[in-house]
Amino acid sequence: MAKIGFIGTGIMGSPMASNLQKAGHSLFLSTHHGAAPAELVAAGAVALANPREVAQEAEFIIVMVPDTPQVEDVLFREDGIAAGLSPNKVVIDMSSISPTATKAFAEKINAKGAQYLDAPVSGGEVGAKAGTLSIMVGGDEKTFERALPLLQSMGKNITLVGGNGDGQTAKVANQIIVALNIQAVAEALVFAAKNGADPAKVREALMGGFASSKILEVHGERMIKGTFDPGFRISLHQKDLNLALAGARELGINLPNTANAQQVFSTCAALGGGNWDHSALIKGLEHMANFSIRD
Repeated sequence: MAKIGFIGTGIMGSPMASNLQKAGHSLFLSTHHGAAPAELVAAGAVALANPREVAQEAEFIIVMVPDTPQVEDVLFREDGIAAGLSPNKVVIDMSSISPTATKAFAEKINAKGAQYLDAPVSGGEVGAKAGTLSIMVGGDEKTFERALPLLQSMGKNITLVGGNGDGQTAKVANQIIVALNIQAVAEALVFAAKNGADPAKVREALMGGFASSKILEVHGERMIKGTFDPGFRISLHQKDLNLALAGARELGINLPNTANAQQVFSTCAALGGGNWDHSALIKGLEHMANFSIRD
């Protein structure tokens, strides 16, 4: 069993850390940003003062924080992870951040004799709790093999995509697909309901055909019921689409539908919905149509 540092125990991180505990691993948590979750401590996790102390104690250090600046901070602050590393320790960033920044972070960590994996996840809070996340990994194959038993405690579909940064690239691609599917389902349900059809029945009919998808199944139901408590917040999906659009500018390519989905998310944010679940994209469309499928 491994000694694992886990930094970032929020909506996603806390159940991921819990699954590592259930698999028998020892956890070390940092309290630099706030108190460690009581349930993890009660189950045996050790709370330490800062990321440096966590890195000193652990063989593997997992990071699960919201965005690129937060990853950079926990890695390279004065009392950060990098300050506590020694050769052959493994840093696994499971956040969803910039592929370009990831390559720079990995270079700095690898120069210390440690190893770096970027391993962002897909599956939301449901997948984090169930231990069924899809995990997209960038890094060295031998390091990936070392970390694989840990990743298998948190996910089911685990793929070594390529070198450092490639895991993050795959995650950005994932978020493009998810956003456009959410928008497609939302537009279809608004169209159907405005035309006088029962959106629940339309969804039921579409689930049996080529339009069937996990998003139609899960997020379509949320749209119909109006249950928008976050599994994955709109503000975080906006962050991911910003990464996609910034990357597109760097590559000299155009992602017109991604840009359009981002505009609808921005409408939701302007309505105060940054913390809504991303299935609430439909509320942006409803606002523009002055019509709700739930009325």
